[in-house]
Amino acid sequence: CSGAVAGAVVLGGVTRLTESGLSMVDWHLVKEMKPPQTQQEWEAEFQKYQQFPEFKILNHDMTLAEFKFIWYMEYSHRMWGRVVGLVYILPAAYFWHRGWLSRPLKGRVLALCGLVCFQGLLGWYMVKSGLEEKPDSYDIPRVSQYRLAAHLGSALVLYSASLWTGLTLLLPQHKLPETHQLLRLKQYVHGTTALIFLTALSGAFVAGLDAGLVYNSFPKMGERWIPDDLLAFSPVLRNIFENPTTVQFDHRILGIASVTAVTALYLFSRKIPLPRRTRMAVTSLLAVACIQVGLGISTLLLYVPTPLAATHQSGSLALLSMALWLMSELRRVPK
Repeated sequence: CSGAVAGAVVLGGVTRLTESGLSMVDWHLVKEMKPPQTQQEWEAEFQKYQQFPEFKILNHDMTLAEFKFIWYMEYSHRMWGRVVGLVYILPAAYFWHRGWLSRPLKGRVLALCGLVCFQGLLGWYMVKSGLEEKPDSYDIPRVSQYRLAAHLGSALVLYSASLWTGLTLLLPQHKLPETHQLLRLKQYVHGTTALIFLTALSGAFVAGLDAGLVYNSFPKMGERWIPDDLLAFSPVLRNIFENPTTVQFDHRILGIASVTAVTALYLFSRKIPLPRRTRMAVTSLLAVACIQVGLGISTLLLYVPTPLAATHQSGSLALLSMALWLMSELRRVPK
């Protein structure tokens, strides 16, 4: 289940990077599962797309062949979403019927299946924001960055909850001694995981506003450490979520803070005797954090090429996975 959600997140990122997300202008749970078959059906689908802002403003010279590419990208993402729903709901119903689920696990399974359904509705709510006519705006049509962040955030919660459930069921628990240092380590791991989650979520605002294309230099932003237009919007709070410069700046700071926290966590863990598997989780977390920073800087300097940007987004899932694995390794320590 976690793997299916991870695939949906990665595919959703590629759909966003190829600007394919607004190609399907309807939402039908069953009807849209069958793609257009004939030339006439394709032309009818293309004509529907032509009624909306993205075609009128951005893609007015698009050919039918180009439209088919972006349509199939969005179609793949939506179909994958339906597969995710089936991967959760069908086995859950089977295990429930056979009586294999404990009472606490039943509640968790119901919550996960409910979150899958909510995620699908949230996806359409997000797409809808990019299809609305905005007469007073000359900007490139795009989905609301708030709804994009909510859609990604919901997917990350679903992924994290599924992976955590899987790890607690599959991995045997360590009987770790209760020491002050180990309790502190557990607290650090929880804080670091929250920071990694927040950094990944801030990436949704970067993607939603195309903020990765604003300042393509590192470590400085242009010629300055702090750019002049950091607080250009009024009121000031709007800058955090709507100013591309501030959004990129915040993502940089959160990324640097995350890798610093992971490094400090690794150094602190070296002073504590840990089981081999737990030590492996700590080392893996540091390795993935370093790779993720390298991917982020490379994506920025190379003006956000799609393959690299998609790999960077996948890296955020990998980093979150390592943090959750480490959390599960330490879960026997009392709070």
